[in-house]
Amino acid sequence: MFNFSSKYYKYILAAISGFILTLAFPKIGWPCLAWVAFIPFFAAISGETPRNSLRIGFVMGVCHHVTLLYWIVGVCHTYGRLPIVVAIAIMLLLAGYLSLYTALFAFLLNKFREKSIGYTISAPILLPCFEFIRSFLFTGFPWENLGHSQFEQITLLQSADLFSGYGLSALIIATNAAIFTAAERYKKEKIMTWHQLAIVIVLIAAFWGYGTWRIKEIDKISERSIHKRVTLVQGNIDQSLKWNPAYQEKTIDRYVELTRSAQTPDTDLTIWPETALPFYFLRDELLTTMALQDLQGIKGHILTGSPSYIWKNGKLSYLNSAYLIAPGGEVVGRYDKVHLVPFGEYVPLRNWFPFLGKIVEAVGDFTSGEKGQLLTWDDNSIGVLICFEIIFPDLARELTKKGARLLITITNDAWFGRSSAPYQHLSMAAFRAVENRVAIARAANTGISAFIDPAGRITHQTPLFQTTTLSASIPLMQSKTFYTRFGDIFPMMC
Repeated sequence: MFNFSSKYYKYILAAISGFILTLAFPKIGWPCLAWVAFIPFFAAISGETPRNSLRIGFVMGVCHHVTLLYWIVGVCHTYGRLPIVVAIAIMLLLAGYLSLYTALFAFLLNKFREKSIGYTISAPILLPCFEFIRSFLFTGFPWENLGHSQFEQITLLQSADLFSGYGLSALIIATNAAIFTAAERYKKEKIMTWHQLAIVIVLIAAFWGYGTWRIKEIDKISERSIHKRVTLVQGNIDQSLKWNPAYQEKTIDRYVELTRSAQTPDTDLTIWPETALPFYFLRDELLTTMALQDLQGIKGHILTGSPSYIWKNGKLSYLNSAYLIAPGGEVVGRYDKVHLVPFGEYVPLRNWFPFLGKIVEAVGDFTSGEKGQLLTWDDNSIGVLICFEIIFPDLARELTKKGARLLITITNDAWFGRSSAPYQHLSMAAFRAVENRVAIARAANTGISAFIDPAGRITHQTPLFQTTTLSASIPLMQSKTFYTRFGDIFPMMC
């Protein structure tokens, strides 16, 4: 039997909240749990000092982030070639860092409560603040914010064109707080108070009403828009073979054969994944010539990922790039990845801490490209986001604000295996579509490749680890939303 007054029981409640919250996200994906997951957490910190709340919040954060981000261990150990102990330590360090936000959230909740400001008011103000800060502090890691758990709840998702996912996060945490507050009041005074619950119900109804109306409007605009036939090619190249020089020609052959098999008379654009060409395209003369010759006769443009390098200020800089190739083989544009993965594509603070380079010897040493680069496809502007970049709302917003009518994200999620990570990665892309009201085409080496419409629906998707193609007619819209024009006003106001 638990002692309900014991401090350990408080930590158990916090841990329960953390575990329940993880269940709301893919791969398990029970989004309804997000609306009640914080109730044990509120019970744990209720009546505690701000200092004790800090510790309780940290426990909840660790339990949530360890179970959400467990896949990092596999990435670091299997592909980063790090010892399993070091891989676990890296995951725990990241989980610990992210848990500091939950700890400060709990601390400030009870600081506000000391001023007679209840959880139902303070929680939906504080949580978007911390989610927003997490999106840029120390390069940023806005992976699976609370609102992202609702990516399949299409009607509620529509508010993202006003608030990004922060508004939905605020609504969910307010609902948790209102339910807890009503239950706490009833337990103490045997009186059921409805006013806070009523306010939350009205807000949910407002989000629902806005979403219902917005879906109809966006679908009408989408139907009237120009449509283009786009094909995604999922090469399913094993990560252990991807960079093997002996397999380079076979990789080119596979992508070309898949592309030809998916050709139709009205194909406008074919998209290959991140680093689909595992060599320095346009620099390696033999392989580049082979690839361009094989593409002769392919209908429409080809967008493909490839590493690249340039000389800049007398220094060699390596880039993670995407090339747009016109029919006939002319390269008409290149996008260079802007937001690199720390400890994946570069080592932060290498000059100050040289030993870090020894620990993560498999890490690349890439340079960032220029933010807001658009590619011109026929008479249309398109924006490319490579892998990790899709989780950052500001990058997609910058591209659509400059005129992108289609967002393309190319990735290599082979690193993640069959873990939850590919599903989590895809879930955040739905928000980028709604925020800016553009379709998204997602090409992934081993999956999940998908099309997302401007209302945020994942209309087509492929299974993991299947060699396949996916084609669809997608709308090219250019409707600048409130979020596209003004950005993150909501969390900044919070």
